[in-house]
Amino acid sequence: MHRTELSDPAGVRWTPGTHHGVGALVLGGSSGRVDEQRARLLAEQGVLAESIQWFGGPGQHEGPWEIPLETFAARVTALAAACDRVVVAGVSYGAEAALATACLTDAPVAAVAAFAPTDVMWAGLDADGRQTAHWTLDGVPLPHVRYDERWTPDTDPPSYVGLYRASRAVDPDGVAAATLPVERIPELLVVAGDDDQVWPAREQAEEIVLRRASYGLATTLVADPEAGHRAILPGEDVVAAGQRMARGGTEEADRRLGAAAWDALLALVAPTR
Repeated sequence: MHRTELSDPAGVRWTPGTHHGVGALVLGGSSGRVDEQRARLLAEQGVLAESIQWFGGPGQHEGPWEIPLETFAARVTALAAACDRVVVAGVSYGAEAALATACLTDAPVAAVAAFAPTDVMWAGLDADGRQTAHWTLDGVPLPHVRYDERWTPDTDPPSYVGLYRASRAVDPDGVAAATLPVERIPELLVVAGDDDQVWPAREQAEEIVLRRASYGLATTLVADPEAGHRAILPGEDVVAAGQRMARGGTEEADRRLGAAAWDALLALVAPTR
């Protein structure tokens, strides 16, 4: 395999020794890190895989707010130039980015693997702590569900799953406007732990499944009742990056979820679909 540093935005591309025609864009979540390890795992399977830093880098916002979806669409297009099909795999906010890119832009995304997904677009907090959109398209902030500012955590470290549930409950119109049209995605894998303490990933995954089913579309759902926010794929290390918060699960359960998800992910990036 060959490793190449990317710039504008910063990132890494892993080129397999034998490329079977599938490309993958791997997106990390709110930690802001480049998910190089997951990209390399896919490259070991013959996938042309890359991961980028999408905030916190040169010329980027410090945090995940008003991020142009064109950032991701451009990398998908670059991969498509060398591949027969491109899959976007993201976790948490990265899953939100993957889903939004696939269903709101013209990027040639063949499939999405959404780990700890969301069915709606959420607010981001800008440098002054004000709520704004996570994403923009053509320079315009996209609809988003605002956080319930009356909510306060009652655990230490804080669990935010209650914040997301409360925010949905107080703003049903916002939820409707910010719901992702996931029926536009050709193939979709969603992976969720029932004990996710960051946000209600299993509930949000079920909403995705139900919406697609209403359009006659199948969705692959991989879940585990004891896993938390971070599924650990076979061969991956435990990630400790990101802000201090409760994430739920146990290493054993998170690895079990990751093992089940890995089989489904390999099917998604198989050269013949």
